[in-house]
Amino acid sequence: MTRSTKPSIGERLFVALQHLVPQRWLSEQMYRLARVQWRPLKALVIRSFARLYRIDMSLAREPRLSAYPHFNAFFTRALKPEARPLDTHPRAVLCPVDGAISQIGPISDGKLIQAKGHDYSVRALLGIEPDETHPFDGGQFATIYLSPNDYHRIHMPLAGDLTQMLHVPGQLFSVNATTARLVPGLFARNERVVCRFDTEAGTMGLILVGAIFVGGIETLWAGEITPPHSGQDIQRWDYSDDCQHLRLEAGDEMGRFNLGSTVILLFPPNRVQWEPVLVAGQKVQLGQRLGLRL
Repeated sequence: MTRSTKPSIGERLFVALQHLVPQRWLSEQMYRLARVQWRPLKALVIRSFARLYRIDMSLAREPRLSAYPHFNAFFTRALKPEARPLDTHPRAVLCPVDGAISQIGPISDGKLIQAKGHDYSVRALLGIEPDETHPFDGGQFATIYLSPNDYHRIHMPLAGDLTQMLHVPGQLFSVNATTARLVPGLFARNERVVCRFDTEAGTMGLILVGAIFVGGIETLWAGEITPPHSGQDIQRWDYSDDCQHLRLEAGDEMGRFNLGSTVILLFPPNRVQWEPVLVAGQKVQLGQRLGLRL
């Protein structure tokens, strides 16, 4: 017997509530709570979270829960270098995060798959103007969801030179599987940071998608991009000038989520081939091979 794909009443209610609650206000309160340094409260929150999600602190560079000044420092903790070895194939496209494959495959007719029966425009995801071009039509994409118990730093899949960053304001829906099935255009509606790099596989898009309770998105070079979660205008930063040149190597940290969310990778046509064993729902880890440069 196959499981019905019709959403349950609970799933519909979960999504309906997200339309009603003050998403930005809740996320701003979570940002503040995650940085409370009052010892009794931060100790209780960190211990409870570690127990609930069975966090393996033996992998952390700092294994003592008491050493973290606040919850956000614990949540974005660094791992020991040996905890996530990098694939050694010279043409490997590395997984940039710990998480689970949400969707992976070709960009067809300018659209990415969000969930079964749902797709969305790559142009909308990138936040570009109608007269702007992009190199990703006919290319490849991978969407990776980070759950609360995952490692929340983001690393480079390939070596690359940063050329552009955009902050695209938007909603702050949850990005879990239920919301992805029931909210059309979810990843192009949520707040996000869009980074472009020049790599040996051509232009690589690396998109950090915000979500409800995600207190902040930051990058190595610009620090915190969000909060604040206000404003309607897209912000752009151009890094093509030699004075602002930034090169990151494969596996280098490039950013982090201050509470979990989703990362989307984009590549132009005929530049990468994904590993055929990767399917939606599959767990992946930072540093493993997602595919190969062609």
